[in-house]
Amino acid sequence: MGSKTKTKKGAPSEDLLETLGDFTSKDNWDKFFTIRQDSFEWYSEWHNLKDPLLSLLQTLTPPLQLLVPGCGNSRLSEHLYDAGYTAITNVDFSKVVISDMLRRNVRLRPHMRWRVMDMTAMQFEDETFSAVIDKGGLDALMEPELGPKLGNQYLSEVKRVLKPGGKFVCLTLAESLVLDLLFSKFRLGWKMSVDAIPLTSSCKPNLQTFMVVVEKELSTLVHQITSLLHNSSLHCNSKQASGLREALQNENQIREKYSSSSDILYSVEDLQKELTKLSQGRRLQLTLGGQGCSVFSYRAVVLDAEEQSDPFTYHCGVFIVPKTRAREWLFFSEEGQWMVVRSSKAARLIMVFLDTSHTNASMDDIQEDLSPLVKPLAPNENVNGAQIPFMMASEGIKERNIVHQITSSLTGSIIVEDVVYENVDDEVSCIFPSRELVFRRLIFERAANLVQSEALLKDELLSTKVGETEGKKPNSSSKSRKSGSQKRNSGLGTSSQLTVYHGYLASSYHTGIISGFTLISSYMESAASSGKMVKAVIIGLGAGLLPMFLHGCIPFLEIEAVELDPVIVDVARDYFSFVEDKRLKVHIADGIQFVREIANSGTAQFHGKSNNSNYTKSPSNGSSTASPAEGVEATKVDIVIVDVDSSDPSSGMTCPAPDFLDESFLETVKDNLSEQGLFVVNLVSRSQAIKDMVLLRMKKVFSHLFCLQLDEDVNEVHFALKSESCIEDNCFSEASLKLDKLLKFKHPEIGQNILNATKKIRRLN
Repeated sequence: MGSKTKTKKGAPSEDLLETLGDFTSKDNWDKFFTIRQDSFEWYSEWHNLKDPLLSLLQTLTPPLQLLVPGCGNSRLSEHLYDAGYTAITNVDFSKVVISDMLRRNVRLRPHMRWRVMDMTAMQFEDETFSAVIDKGGLDALMEPELGPKLGNQYLSEVKRVLKPGGKFVCLTLAESLVLDLLFSKFRLGWKMSVDAIPLTSSCKPNLQTFMVVVEKELSTLVHQITSLLHNSSLHCNSKQASGLREALQNENQIREKYSSSSDILYSVEDLQKELTKLSQGRRLQLTLGGQGCSVFSYRAVVLDAEEQSDPFTYHCGVFIVPKTRAREWLFFSEEGQWMVVRSSKAARLIMVFLDTSHTNASMDDIQEDLSPLVKPLAPNENVNGAQIPFMMASEGIKERNIVHQITSSLTGSIIVEDVVYENVDDEVSCIFPSRELVFRRLIFERAANLVQSEALLKDELLSTKVGETEGKKPNSSSKSRKSGSQKRNSGLGTSSQLTVYHGYLASSYHTGIISGFTLISSYMESAASSGKMVKAVIIGLGAGLLPMFLHGCIPFLEIEAVELDPVIVDVARDYFSFVEDKRLKVHIADGIQFVREIANSGTAQFHGKSNNSNYTKSPSNGSSTASPAEGVEATKVDIVIVDVDSSDPSSGMTCPAPDFLDESFLETVKDNLSEQGLFVVNLVSRSQAIKDMVLLRMKKVFSHLFCLQLDEDVNEVHFALKSESCIEDNCFSEASLKLDKLLKFKHPEIGQNILNATKKIRRLN
């Protein structure tokens, strides 16, 4: 990649360059890659890049996740893969080239990922990659006519997706426009070096490629740029070399001034003038404090409120987010942050995120340390010099006790913990009004911001009084507890005498999943009245709370739960009271393969249609596993629920794993559903593009789609019907009442949540 003037040995012909035209145009690149299907290296060849690149990657801590943005049809990723770096994600906004590269590599390099994605707005989670390797991508974005806008957006994304200690490798022709942006963008808290790519004596083009390496360092220090340039390594014209050396000298002089200053705001010096005045709707990320000026460093976001009709209560406020809540949607996402700004009534809100470095500090210590750092960030409108109020997102937990911790080769670190919340909803308080409520949570360290499962604990002695019935509760991913906090005795001091109560669901999305049964409530009513069993497959066991709840409240439901990780099954049994019987079985298997085998060979037979010989018991944990049975017809399923998290952060989805939304799997689900069957999937993604993609894929397969967006939650529950006929909108109320009559609850008020959720289900097509 590069600008149109950068023709060199092996460069495409002039007519191809004419076809390409604007280097920032997706359509032009699609046309170019359609014409030029063979691989082409815009900059240095692999034999020149191999030694410096591999030497650099060896300095990083494995396992490595590599990102190659603007990959084009270069063979760079293939060479890196063949050198042993197989965890590579390639992105390009040209669907043409991604399709070509995928076909070229799918068999030879099966672990390499290819994504159609705009590198200036990538859909990856923060801190995903160990290294980002750019071969001319930044240069291509820096069209002189467009200025640095696209390049600035792209580098912001690079900074976001890099892990601490990760490196950005930029292969560039080092034009002044590119260097100005690179140097300023990575000035604060980043280490940088510049080197020339060595060339063979037989290949000395007019323009040489340089390698700029930037290392992410979580600090506010300003480092000098290390120049690795030597006359012997330079083969470019004197103008290019002298321009680079001059730029390096000027930048290092600027950095020297930053480093020698005692002004604590020099870490945000670039923003100093901008921050003197409010700018409605502006959002800036920065670091505060650091060595020599404060005890701690802090990551912060400055948000200037949009115009509102009511006057602001504060000109400027500070909102502290504890580490345990930093990844919640309300504080992690931009949309959620703006909600906090509106509720704070502050014209400018400085949101400060705590991390592990602040673990042993009290809130008084944090506030004392932060005060001198945030005062200069107040806008000039604060003419009266009013004090800046400190607010804090309560962790919401009074007590926490880790009950069990284990590491699985499939899932990683797994934690079971008991917690007492500061506040709980009135509806659950009335179930056990005599004591303080304790909840048991299942957490995967790979997604520590999400609670995978949460259960209400009950006194073991009260089992016969309460019964093994059902119910449910509100928020699951934020786990916030609303009004009605009541002081009661008990707590974690007696948690060893408590057991899981399966008559209540603590996760709001579980409630949402069940509310979707309204869509087939007439079919379920008919099955119940005729003595027929309704058959369900739940992919993703977790703590087993959803299948146990359904087992208790729907007596005519047969459930097959599928879990890939046997360690999870053991945790569910040992710590969440999960048990199997003739209506509830668990299979340790791949969920996608399990669904396929229902149709292909009848191996995943429901016990209502098969005998015990169709199952084998695992000698290690006693779980049911499916085995083929001759002469058994395939069993249709009435309900398929997908509730699994994704272990691949680069997919942009927290739940489910992308394979469960492939069109081939959706077709398999549809084929295996009964005529009145229902497909349910729990979707967790902050990317609107991914949500739109999911909807398009499901529309290709299913005629009738519905969605439930949960309040104050990132979860969306999607429902799809196999039948060509569908429930009419004016029949929803009647259908929800049918469902309510089918569900058997010990506490009638618990069922009200499901009825309320049915009213929020909306049709998507």
